[in-house]
Amino acid sequence: MIFQKHLISEETTIKTALGLLDELAQDALLFIVDSENKLIGSITDGDIRRGLMKGISIEEFAVSVANLKPRFLKQDSEDLLNQLIDFREKNYKIIPIVSSDNKFIDCINFRLKKTILPIECVIMAGGKGERLRPLTEFTPKPLLKVGEKPIIEYNIDSFKNHGISKCWISINYLGEQLESFANEKQTETFEIKTIREDFPMGTIGSIKLIEQFEKETILVCNSDLLNNVNLESFYLDFINSGADFSVVTIPYTVNIPYAVFELQDEHVTDLKEKPSYTFYSNGGIYLFKKHLLELIPENSAISATDFMEKIIENKLKIKSFPHHGYWLDIGKHEDFKRANEDIKTLQLNS
Repeated sequence: MIFQKHLISEETTIKTALGLLDELAQDALLFIVDSENKLIGSITDGDIRRGLMKGISIEEFAVSVANLKPRFLKQDSEDLLNQLIDFREKNYKIIPIVSSDNKFIDCINFRLKKTILPIECVIMAGGKGERLRPLTEFTPKPLLKVGEKPIIEYNIDSFKNHGISKCWISINYLGEQLESFANEKQTETFEIKTIREDFPMGTIGSIKLIEQFEKETILVCNSDLLNNVNLESFYLDFINSGADFSVVTIPYTVNIPYAVFELQDEHVTDLKEKPSYTFYSNGGIYLFKKHLLELIPENSAISATDFMEKIIENKLKIKSFPHHGYWLDIGKHEDFKRANEDIKTLQLNS
């Protein structure tokens, strides 16, 4: 595991620790653990310098100059995410994560990952991309390159940046290429699995092919989106709202260049001069509680819109999460051209 390069034992000398800190470069922070892998302390170059100035020998154990009250996160803490955000906003660089009995589990490096979200993701990537032919004749739309990367990889990178550890990809058309992509991009800290439709199952139906989700909250998104949605803000808004389902919505403002009358029984009741109206459309990114899977029929085609209608029929709560940043549905040739222009200046996953 990547975090192991930050771990040293109680018997590690200051001299050895100095060499390891040098290898870590900009991530120069070590954590001392005992024989049971329990966190004892942390050590930086500064800790060592202060120790040497006090006359401690470089051959002494590193624990003699360590900070024995390091900051850490408890894995099972109900307030884990908010604590993590607090550390990040206070400009901590790397924070260890420990179990309930203080055993070292992992660490979060804010340079590489901004947060840790307790959700599981599904990317819907089974469509044929017919409006983008001939580009999609031999390549599935999610694997068309925008800049240096396939469209779908921007979604994957966003998941990783938000500390999500598992993703499913629903495939159908030219699915073998997406299976190869999943195998290639899977890492020891990010698991990617594929599910294959036997027939087109709409924009949500294939999620029922997944036998079991490990998390209580599920994120579903379309594979052809280029966006900078902050998934942490999306998740916190969803949790704090108490909703069962939340959808990223894209605001569209319509400016009317004339005076508009409000009528009742053909009588004018009000007049608005050149008003503006804002409407919200479906952004193709959803968060919902796992229990809602019961509303999706087995082996059937169902769209996300139909799914939301079922949720409303069952008098459950749907939340809108307006996104005012960048969002592009790459459905047509002009969208694909725009994406390749926009990516030159876009700051994604920041």
